[in-house]
Amino acid sequence: MLEKIEKLEAEIKEAISKITDLKSAEELRIKYFSKKGEFTRLFDEFRNLPKEEKPKIGQLLNKVKNELNEIFKNKQAQLKAEKAESENYIDLTLPGKKRELGSYHLLTQTLREIKGIFGKLGFSIHEGPELESDYYNFEALNFPPDHPARDMQDTFFINDKFLLRTHTSPVQARLMQSRDLPIRAIIPGKVYRNEAISAKSYCLFHQVEGLYIDTDVTFAELVGTLVSFAREFFGEDVKYRFRPSFFPFTEPSAEVDIWWEPSGKEGRWLEILGCGMVDPNVLEFNGIDSEKYTGYAFGLGIERMTMLKYGIDDIRVFFDNDKRFLEQF
Repeated sequence: MLEKIEKLEAEIKEAISKITDLKSAEELRIKYFSKKGEFTRLFDEFRNLPKEEKPKIGQLLNKVKNELNEIFKNKQAQLKAEKAESENYIDLTLPGKKRELGSYHLLTQTLREIKGIFGKLGFSIHEGPELESDYYNFEALNFPPDHPARDMQDTFFINDKFLLRTHTSPVQARLMQSRDLPIRAIIPGKVYRNEAISAKSYCLFHQVEGLYIDTDVTFAELVGTLVSFAREFFGEDVKYRFRPSFFPFTEPSAEVDIWWEPSGKEGRWLEILGCGMVDPNVLEFNGIDSEKYTGYAFGLGIERMTMLKYGIDDIRVFFDNDKRFLEQF
C-alpha cells in the first residue's frame, strides 16, 4: 500500500507539471480527484487493511491527497490568470480597427434633395398619418363613394372607414381645413397600394406632393415651379414636356415627362409627376372660397425619381437592404 501511494504521488506531480491549459487541468482532476478517480480507489483498498495498519496508512493517504490537491489548485489558478491576461492583452503596435460608418439610404438622400429644392422655392414641409380615414383619403379630394376614380387605386382597407393612405393628398385636405391662407407646402411620406411586387411596382413607396393656394394663382406658375425643379434635380439641359391628363382633385390636369436616354438603350419619354390646378369642388368642400382663391397641386414618386436619376431599373433593390447596393451611394 505504501508503494502504491508513493507511485501515485510521483505520477500526479509529473502530470501536474505538464498541464498547459484549463482543459487538460480538468481532465487531470477527473482522473485523480473525482469520486471515481485514483484516490477514491486507494481509499477503497484502505478499508480492507488490517486494523493495526490503518492509522499510519490513513494519515499518510490523507496527507498526500491534501498536498497534491493544493499543488493542483495552485496550478489551476495560475492557468486561469494567464488566460485572463491573454484575453485582456492589447498590442499597442497593431493598427486600429476601422469603424464602418453608415450613411443615408438612397431614397432618403433623394428626398432631402427634393426638400431642399422646394424649400428654396418657399415651400414649407408638412406630414400626416399613414393610417387615414376614407373621408380624407377620398371624399375630401372629390372622390364621392360611387366615384369610378376610386378604382384607379388598389387600396389596403383596414375597415369600412379606415385604410392605409394611397397618396399623401389627405394632408392637403387637412391643411386646407386647418390653416390660414395662403398655403405653400410640400407633403412627403409613405403611401400604400395593393399592387403585385415587380421590378416596376411595390406595395409601399414614397411620395412628395405639393400644394399652393392663394389669390390669382395660375397654371403658368405651376409650370414655372416644376420646370425649375426639374432643371435643378436632373440638370439644366433636361428635356421635358407637359401632357394633358386627368386627376379627380385637379382641373385642368397634366403629367410631366422627361426625355430619358439610359446608357446603351434607345431614349424615350418617361413620366416623373402629375399636376394640375386644384378643382374648385375641392376648394369649396374644404371651406375655401373658389371665387377668391385658386391653387395648384402636384405629386411625384421618390422611387421613380431616384431610379431615373441614378439609372436603377428595379424598384425592389430599395427595400432589400443589400449592402452591396447601398454602399454604392
